Amino acid sequence: MLGISLVSAAAIDARLAKSAYAPVSAACPSTSLVRAASGGLSSSESTYATARKAIADTSLASWLKSANSDFDTSSLPALALTVSGGGYRSLLCGAGVIQGFDSRDSSVGTSGIFQGLTYQAGLSGGAWLTSSFAGNNWPTISSLKTSLWEDAFADSLLLPEKFLAAVAYAEIAADIIEKDEAGYDPTLTDVWGRLLSYQLLDGSDGGVATRLSSLTSFSNFTSHAVPYPIITSLGLSSTDTCLPTLSATQYEFHPYEFGSWDSGVSAFTQTEYLGSRLTNGEPTTTGVCTTQYDNLGYVLGTSSTLFNEVCSVIPAQNDTSDIDKVLEGIVAKVHTPVLRDLFAVYPNPFYKYTASTAVSSETELELVDGGEELQNNPIWPFLNADRADVLIVNDNSADTDDNFPNGTEIYTTYVQAQAVGLTKMPTIPPVSTFVSEGLNKRATFFGCDEADALTIVYLPNVNYTFTSNESTEKFQYSKAQTDAMVANGVLIADQNGDEEWPTCLGCAVLKKEAGELPSACTACFTKYCYSS
Repeated sequence: MLGISLVSAAAIDARLAKSAYAPVSAACPSTSLVRAASGGLSSSESTYATARKAIADTSLASWLKSANSDFDTSSLPALALTVSGGGYRSLLCGAGVIQGFDSRDSSVGTSGIFQGLTYQAGLSGGAWLTSSFAGNNWPTISSLKTSLWEDAFADSLLLPEKFLAAVAYAEIAADIIEKDEAGYDPTLTDVWGRLLSYQLLDGSDGGVATRLSSLTSFSNFTSHAVPYPIITSLGLSSTDTCLPTLSATQYEFHPYEFGSWDSGVSAFTQTEYLGSRLTNGEPTTTGVCTTQYDNLGYVLGTSSTLFNEVCSVIPAQNDTSDIDKVLEGIVAKVHTPVLRDLFAVYPNPFYKYTASTAVSSETELELVDGGEELQNNPIWPFLNADRADVLIVNDNSADTDDNFPNGTEIYTTYVQAQAVGLTKMPTIPPVSTFVSEGLNKRATFFGCDEADALTIVYLPNVNYTFTSNESTEKFQYSKAQTDAMVANGVLIADQNGDEEWPTCLGCAVLKKEAGELPSACTACFTKYCYSS
């Protein structure tokens, strides 16, 4: 195997001249860089969502009529999809769900639901899916699978022996060195995110030029043809050593903004200028801001970084079977490993910002995997803001010893929402009830009879035709395994081809709208609605 010491210094020097990874100084915008969360959605997001919903409503109405011609489509809810964490298992299962919802890419009973979505959110492995999908301009899952994923996952750079021998090793090392030379100390998440990008993003050097804010210039985004993407992560407080608490701040990244609705932060900054050093919402150095810190690979890496669970300085080694030591070997090229390297680090845009009492004294924010505290489904962004009325939750969590969900994650979100008074979260039963009633093995509607709560359509991972309960630590999938996982995900979307499911899903979508429902909905609600 080739360690970094055997890679040509000239190769790294050549990469330094071309890398688009390092943050750069830029003039600041005339608009404010930080806003209070109390103002609701940003004008940019609100404008996008309004335009998107108008297009989505036409598609949603068409799908509903195809599912059951008796549906009244005169009033339609805002619809969103979330995909949980769970590494490649969740990426592939979630990809199959999207394929089964996408009329461009499938012809099952649920094909067309994707065209009716206003929002899509992902966390950890779900963030990998969301980022790969959006970062490649929302192609079909079939084309992503054949053009990128099948080869990338079969020859995975996440296996140390492959990464150490790959050209990507020198390219990533150069990217990290350049970020350091730009004045931003890289951490393990920088290397992790760059490494993941080679699996998920097209373009030179693993799509290094793709940034979260740059999604706003993509053709499918500018035409409002796709749902607005959100990625989540957790923040550590100044008193936390390594691990977040159950009440950890939930941060969200999207093309226009980064921030949190949670008390203690309650503010957002512009994604394009993430990385800028600010004081009370203004540039610390007048007129000087930063761009390119929002590298999409770094963001998706942030949502999935788990190195903090080691909670000790990782010894740097170049020739090893442990991926974390390999990554630290690259970081060690720019500084001696320290505890800070275990986190995704961002210059704190809310430094000395009045509303952000919990973090206003911190110069940096330390973020980790969004699912570390048993909220592995990115539901939180829809409990704080008026973004959706119906939420489809694809849960691929590994709650059980055999890597299936059992309701732990969504129940924890319910408990935490209750604790802080977020009433849009519908009632979720404890795990014992979840399992005894088989809610972990089929679709379930939550919130059916709670007028002010979201309707949640819960779609758990079920192994219909393939062992879709692969380990979260499985980093290599053959082409056949990739195809089979996605195919099984399609069956999760359409509930194994159940002929009644499209009508029942339509009933859930329209449950709280004003129109009269078809008589078939009565049996659907009896079968699928959870009643506490």
